Amino acid sequence: MSGFYELGINEGLCQKLAALGISEPTAVQKKVIPEIAAQKNVVFQSATGSGKTFAFLLPLLQKIEGEPNPTKAVRLVIVSPTFELASQLKQAAASVTDLKCGLFIGGAPLKRQIDSLKEKPAIVVGTPSRLLELCRLKKLKIENAAAFVLDEADRLASKEIAQETADLAALFGPATQAIACSATITKKTEGFLFSARPDARFETILLPLEDVLREKIEHWAFFAERRDKIDLLRSILRALEPKKALVFSSRADQVENIFQKLKFKKIDCAALTANIKNQERQSMLARFKGGKCPILITSDLSSRGLDIPDIDYIIQCDLPDDEDFFVHRSGRTARAGKSGVNIVIGDERELRKLAALEKKLKILVRPKALYKGKVVAPAQMESD
Repeated sequence: MSGFYELGINEGLCQKLAALGISEPTAVQKKVIPEIAAQKNVVFQSATGSGKTFAFLLPLLQKIEGEPNPTKAVRLVIVSPTFELASQLKQAAASVTDLKCGLFIGGAPLKRQIDSLKEKPAIVVGTPSRLLELCRLKKLKIENAAAFVLDEADRLASKEIAQETADLAALFGPATQAIACSATITKKTEGFLFSARPDARFETILLPLEDVLREKIEHWAFFAERRDKIDLLRSILRALEPKKALVFSSRADQVENIFQKLKFKKIDCAALTANIKNQERQSMLARFKGGKCPILITSDLSSRGLDIPDIDYIIQCDLPDDEDFFVHRSGRTARAGKSGVNIVIGDERELRKLAALEKKLKILVRPKALYKGKVVAPAQMESD
């Protein structure tokens, strides 16, 4: 019998999970599902790749599937900070429920999305700005929804979109169940949630962050001056021949620069930038997911919620100022119980900062170098 059944998830949902090859709940699912099923407002933290999506989806879907909805009103609203994550959340919901689900994100035609609301979706997934716009146009009514979810809540609470997230949260009625989750829930994020929903009393569940970082991810560090980083990146890619590598740069303009220089050297890669159209973006992600393009270069814009299976290498071409970004970047590998490698290419200042981060996160960072076309420990170069 499915372990989800023992958590109170009904047979129909368990069968749909089984069809996806999922039979046993993860640690976060064991802790969170009963709390959400008990109608509590929950904020929870769990490492990337630990199963957060089904932790909130399963009890909420069970709730709304079991309730009459004669007016075909919106029953569940899931808010995401990025286009990619919103799309993945919609796909996850559609994989386990027959309820109609709509996707509402910026960059897509507004009129088409308004038309899709006429089909009366029970589940609405989208970015805060587009959802808020539809609400203000009185095309989307959410005040009587059974529940809403803020996924990647710390990003939704960031200064760029915090106001839109708060304005959207204020539109829900007092009876609407509130859920928030992320790989990192800080005191600042908690404060934002409590102020956005002052009428709600939250149950906070924090699962440890460092287990995946320490146990499933091997951390490597390469030294390079800033001007030499792209050349070193190219050599690392030649040496490793990754099936799937995700390359990060903090600077959006540097993403295009890395892409052009790798492309010039005949390295098969793609660049995910903020200014490409949504259709092209989805096509690019589909190629990367399917293994048709082995290397994807991006900025931190897409480090949140980018759930792509079987990424074997993360390569950080700089060390982000925000510690949480380091955690989120690293967590794009070693998902769903698998292992992976996180590589930082840093100059002297960045590697000093990485050493401090190593102590704080209790991870082990191994120095690496290239020697005769292979990745080695520096000691191996000396012994030869």
